[in-house]
Amino acid sequence: MDMSQPIYRQPIVTMLGHVDSGKTSLLDKIRGTAVQAREAGGITQHIGATEVPVDVIKEMCGTLLDKFKVSITIPGLLFIDTPGHHAFTSLRRRGGALADIAILVVDIKQPLMPQAVEAIKILRLFRVPFVVAANKIDTLPGWRSTKGPHLQNFTKQKPEAITKLDNAIYKLIGSLAEQNFDSERFDRVTDFTRQITIIPISAKTGEGIPELLAIITGLAQRYMEKQLTIAEESPGKGTILEVKEDPGLGITIDCILYD
Repeated sequence: MDMSQPIYRQPIVTMLGHVDSGKTSLLDKIRGTAVQAREAGGITQHIGATEVPVDVIKEMCGTLLDKFKVSITIPGLLFIDTPGHHAFTSLRRRGGALADIAILVVDIKQPLMPQAVEAIKILRLFRVPFVVAANKIDTLPGWRSTKGPHLQNFTKQKPEAITKLDNAIYKLIGSLAEQNFDSERFDRVTDFTRQITIIPISAKTGEGIPELLAIITGLAQRYMEKQLTIAEESPGKGTILEVKEDPGLGITIDCILYD
């Protein structure tokens, strides 16, 4: 190993969104696909977290990494998977220290729901960058959703289905504009520092997940290089997710040691 080269830790990615928007289903799909890509042991399960290593990301994204001009230097992604709304609570209590970047999961057929709006306010307050996963694309009338890249599947759709998708995306762009955010579908974004990226996905079929992982990885590497760099001589760093009392154990702490 060339010790002159910086060493990076995994970005911490937090899932946020309204109840029933598909946060858990999306993470379950990423887990399942990752396991299929590398069989057993392809991902590592921790209390409250899922670790997806770099080789699995490369396999899941395929040629998209080249298309998006992403050369991966991070060791993978660490997804925070906490029950209920503990992610919200953690963000409030510690000024966004829990997340390096966030995925706001919304139902593509619904307006922004109250908890999604709450999440946006928290992310804005603590300046946590985020992308929007417009989930449930498979429920759009006439849309034929299949596993794999959305861009690849898009070319196989009928014009009426594409119109339905465009209308749903434009409504979402309007809802985000009401929250004072400029946003656009990922393949139309002209400035990732000024526009929120919207990725149409299906947590049910897996469509769009390659784009979601590729974009999250690319954004983390391009704009978070300094905060992801590990200082080898410094003390370790971690984040407490939850403090609770378990019968027979007493006070316990769920935490992530990320550096």
